[in-house]
Amino acid sequence: MKRALIAALAAAIALASCSKPGDKKAEEAKAAATVFAVTVAEAKREPIADYLSMSGDLIAASTVDVYPEAAGKVSRLLVSVGSRVEKDQVIAEIDPSRPGMTYLASPVKAPIAGLVVGLPAQIGAAAAPSAPVAKISRTGGLEVRSYVAERFVSKMRPGLRAELELEAFPGETFKARVREIYPVIDPASRTMELRLSVPDSGERLKPGMYAKVRIFTEEKEGTVTVPADALVKRGEESFVFVVAPDPAAPEVFKARRAVVRTGLLVDNRLEVLEGIKAGERVVVRGQTLLDEGSLVNVVPAAGGK
Repeated sequence: MKRALIAALAAAIALASCSKPGDKKAEEAKAAATVFAVTVAEAKREPIADYLSMSGDLIAASTVDVYPEAAGKVSRLLVSVGSRVEKDQVIAEIDPSRPGMTYLASPVKAPIAGLVVGLPAQIGAAAAPSAPVAKISRTGGLEVRSYVAERFVSKMRPGLRAELELEAFPGETFKARVREIYPVIDPASRTMELRLSVPDSGERLKPGMYAKVRIFTEEKEGTVTVPADALVKRGEESFVFVVAPDPAAPEVFKARRAVVRTGLLVDNRLEVLEGIKAGERVVVRGQTLLDEGSLVNVVPAAGGK
């Protein structure tokens, strides 16, 4: 028994001495025999749009100040903030009387139809033709006032599509477009003011509401995209691993390295301009251990089917 054990140890030592650590063929054989578990995703042909996120406030698109024709004191206010008025509707009265003299009240009429968004005047306060007693915004005309950081100014231009999300209407989005870009950068905040028009706002949206704004700066149709996690960078090369059956043994899956040229990166979706086609399956988990020709076993993603 002792002699048999000694003989086995000697044989093991002999085999170890014959195998060189840098034996390339042995390493390739070992790699070929290793099967890596990976998760894959399909490259899709779909629209992709880059955007900037910011915040803003809903404001009246056009506001008209209403001035009295006579000086005196405000004797009556016939509207309140939020009231809807028609053109030529009387909204206030001014008493132009002076000590010892009594005059008829001078009516203040709305010059346009719209919504009363401000009432600077109060009953009993002095009024003059140079000071407005009310502010009226045109019905249905709302804008978003927002500010973009200086580093993104070059991406802004009138006509860009935008979407709004309002806390008052969770789960809904409202369409908007960039209408005006102010030509001056604020030196204190390093931002530039934008105005976005909000068409078909109806009566649900109110001036003063807070909005989350998403402005789409670049949009592409029918481009190939993959999850951003699929991209591997080694040195100066960027590539993905494509999984496909081995033609010689269809039940065996192999990984093929595909060098790619990429474009937009939006919400973890990466645009691929060259290197792969829609429908090919790329490795999104387990790719760091792979090399050209590695054998793989495709497993579902955590929580997937």
